[in-house]
Amino acid sequence: MNVNLTAVAGFMATHARLLDRRRFHLLMGETGPAAVLDALDAYRNPDGGYGWGLEPDLRSPESQPGTALHAFEVFEEIGPATAPQAVALCDWLESVTMPDGGLPFALPLTLPEGTAPWWAGADHATSSLQITAVSAAAAHAVAAHDPAVAAHPWLERATRYCLDAIQALEDRPHAYVLSFAVHFLDAVHGTRPEAAGLLKRLAAYLPDDGRVPVEGGTAEERLNPLDFAPFPGRPARELFAPEVIAADLDRLAGSQQDDGGWVVDYAPISPAGVLEWRGAATVRAIRVLRGNGVL
Repeated sequence: MNVNLTAVAGFMATHARLLDRRRFHLLMGETGPAAVLDALDAYRNPDGGYGWGLEPDLRSPESQPGTALHAFEVFEEIGPATAPQAVALCDWLESVTMPDGGLPFALPLTLPEGTAPWWAGADHATSSLQITAVSAAAAHAVAAHDPAVAAHPWLERATRYCLDAIQALEDRPHAYVLSFAVHFLDAVHGTRPEAAGLLKRLAAYLPDDGRVPVEGGTAEERLNPLDFAPFPGRPARELFAPEVIAADLDRLAGSQQDDGGWVVDYAPISPAGVLEWRGAATVRAIRVLRGNGVL
């Protein structure tokens, strides 16, 4: 597998937003947590949540549940360092949690321009397994080194909601719901006894090659095995044959573009979002390839 890291650095400097440039330099050992947190703070609101396009397809400035994943990713990546902003984010998520413990897919927008229709047209009054599962999974990754996040009551409420909602699934869910449910169960596998059985149930919805088309997406949009199980040594990795993972690592490494970055197959929503997704996807590609011993 040939990955040109020099070209990656050039791509990030030329095209990526400052947050992802800082994340890349943290990953490469060239900066520390403080620089990444400073960049993340630009997207933070006084209520403790995040907006301002931290989710590239959701440009509105107010705090949104859909941005929590991206903030928690940063709080995980700075580990073992911790940040008080992580607990404040849990506080904000608790403030917008529905009575059943779930998060709404999105809250009302103050600025709809540049935002994807699935965010702009979201149901504000119903809990979303998709958003709750991905947020809780990312929070559990932070909780592994941050005791304050681990002990936060929001995380327990969200965890209970996700376990119950996954248990209630009767048919194969949307590709992203399936992926985020797998991530969630992988994250709680060691602490929730029911997670193993639920993960086995979800495995029945995965094809042998691990490639799941995204309903309602572009013609090329699909989730791949590494979208479900990015790192070795985790329960989710056992859902795929070793040769399937090896082939997907080849695919990921071979997807580097001539300009040094990676692309996404989502439908483009805004010119800024296209580049911002590419920077985030490039950081993720390097992180996954390194985590699998490829780089």
